Amino acid sequence: MITALGGGVGASKFLRGLRGAIGEEHLTVVVNTADDITLHGLRISPDIDTVIYWLSGAVDRERGWGQSGDTFRGLTALDRLGLDTWFRLGDLDLATHIFRSSLREEGRTPTEITRRIAEAFELNNTTVIPMTDSDVETWIETDKGWMHFQEYFVKERMRPLVKGVEFRGSENASAPRGVMDALRQARGVVICPSNPIISIGPILSIRGMRQALGESGVRVAAVSPIIGGKALKGPAVKLMEGLGLEPSSAQVAELYGDFLHTMVIDEADSAQRERIESLGIKVLVTDTIMTDDERAVRLAEKTLSVFR
Repeated sequence: MITALGGGVGASKFLRGLRGAIGEEHLTVVVNTADDITLHGLRISPDIDTVIYWLSGAVDRERGWGQSGDTFRGLTALDRLGLDTWFRLGDLDLATHIFRSSLREEGRTPTEITRRIAEAFELNNTTVIPMTDSDVETWIETDKGWMHFQEYFVKERMRPLVKGVEFRGSENASAPRGVMDALRQARGVVICPSNPIISIGPILSIRGMRQALGESGVRVAAVSPIIGGKALKGPAVKLMEGLGLEPSSAQVAELYGDFLHTMVIDEADSAQRERIESLGIKVLVTDTIMTDDERAVRLAEKTLSVFR
């Protein structure tokens, strides 16, 4: 089994390549849920859904999120009724959120709910697990005050100056048993090319997670989401700079340094090899840009080579 940690579009693209690279071998994905938010009475899990949509082939590839062929008539109707509709919810996507919310009302755990959604999308040899069954939310401190990550990212379009980040609820959260089993039983653990602050950071904030990664005896490889000081998508650079961190592959390696064995970086960042190796971390330099499934599979195959 291969176990992967991540969240977001970059991780989802990589996971689709990883699914293709490992064939019939089982894949377990531990997904960030601190991006979750409640809107219009519905609990929305953007990273969980994006991972499932990509792995199932249901995703709208042009947008990178949501389902292909989706419409937004429901959102238009909500807007007509005077509700704030800054967060885009497609009609097909609404079905997922209604299903999730109804099961939460029945007392079902996020782990069980996620399993049932993944089954509905017919994922094969793949288990998708939320990082915790507790509610954890990422909040961003900005020059306009504290706001939920989705408000900062979607509503405010990353314009406010970042001053701090909190994972609210993580201090009391623990990982589901399936997460710890997946770490111990894997032949390798991959940290996807996800935002290190708000996609991987919340997963690592869960009690015992960093310790489990460091003590499992399983090699851990991370694919850098930073190429040439930039992120191909998302707010990674703005968040890292706001927290006084350098937006670089070497900085990402330092953030994971207590458990990381190998850092996979793009050819554009090959000059950072020596700095990363000085941390006691091996480096694999390759093409990390995933413009299509074929390139995603090649990157996954390169990453998997460090576990042989």
